Amino acid sequence: MITRNVTDQLLKSLTFFPAAGLIGPRQVGKTTLAKQLQQKIQKPSLYLDLELDSDRFRLSRAEWFLEQHLDKCVIIDEVQRMPELFPLLRALIDKKREPARFILLGSASPDFLRHSAESLAGRIAYFELTPFSISEVRTLMPMNEHWLRGGFPDASLAPDLDFTWDWHRQFIQSFIERDLWILGIDVNPVLFDRLLRMLGHVHAGQQNIRELSNSLAISAPTVTRYLDVLEGSFLITRLQPWFVNIGKRLTKSPKIYIRDSGLLHYLLHVQSFDHLQSNPRIGASWEGYAIEEIRRAMAGRGQLFYYRTQGGAEVDLLIKTPSGHTLCLEIKYDVKPTPSRGFYQSMEDLKPDAQYIIVPKGDAWHYNDDLKVVGLLEFLEQELPQF
Repeated sequence: MITRNVTDQLLKSLTFFPAAGLIGPRQVGKTTLAKQLQQKIQKPSLYLDLELDSDRFRLSRAEWFLEQHLDKCVIIDEVQRMPELFPLLRALIDKKREPARFILLGSASPDFLRHSAESLAGRIAYFELTPFSISEVRTLMPMNEHWLRGGFPDASLAPDLDFTWDWHRQFIQSFIERDLWILGIDVNPVLFDRLLRMLGHVHAGQQNIRELSNSLAISAPTVTRYLDVLEGSFLITRLQPWFVNIGKRLTKSPKIYIRDSGLLHYLLHVQSFDHLQSNPRIGASWEGYAIEEIRRAMAGRGQLFYYRTQGGAEVDLLIKTPSGHTLCLEIKYDVKPTPSRGFYQSMEDLKPDAQYIIVPKGDAWHYNDDLKVVGLLEFLEQELPQF
């Protein structure tokens, strides 16, 4: 059994908050983790899965049913299928406010659903369960294999790569044809699939709604809505640019990343590490993988941005840590990286507390007095915790 990094923080929150929300994409292990939590929380529990007709029927008279279980921690899986529950949960919590009343599992972000964000504010602590991070599986596989396969449990731990790619194919098909329908989201399946595959080829590039709209022959508002759906379902992320009043013309469009590297490689038809090594998108893939691993390590603490001026100054990742420090990162798939002129210009603009070049592996070394070259794992385990 793989221990998930979020477990201890989630259990701690349940000693104070009446509810905890465990969110993340489908097939990421939320149900497995919830059933582990049943053995660890200090009160009886009841598990309900809203994908089962029997459990949905039990909640057809939700107020009456839940009031019969006031002494239990009620775990409700796939809660987005019954958004009408959220106002009732708020009322039940306010009637008997004590820790660990509810654990809610969902496959869409609170901002995307909005119901829980409005109904349970101040009563719930949210935690995102991501696909496996390298820190969770590094004893089971080398980083290159994790990067290739991605972190979705079934894809990551499949006995061979054929099963990995078949899992991704079925995951995308199920997401488009089933999951979006359950959420009540109306999309054109063919166009939505084409957009997702197109995003694989612009991964790590700046968002260009007009270009995507023209390529798909659909309106710009539709493209924007589809991107919102993908982001709200945890499949993509849009890295926002850092703005600071330095009198320069700054890039204002976010950069788009497919969050899971295995899903990206499936969309790019990369089926082995040898294929990845020869693929022209390997640099973009490594950039996205490193940024996502850093995002997972930070677990919602601090903020991530990129920086680019129209004059060519650029930083792949700018981190604002919880302690107020600014870190600037250049991400290179190169054992002997050379920072760009634009990176040096950015250092003059931003004056960060620390600056790094992130590479796949190798002993850390100083490029100059201020700039350190470090492998991703060492950065995650030794450098980032300092700030």
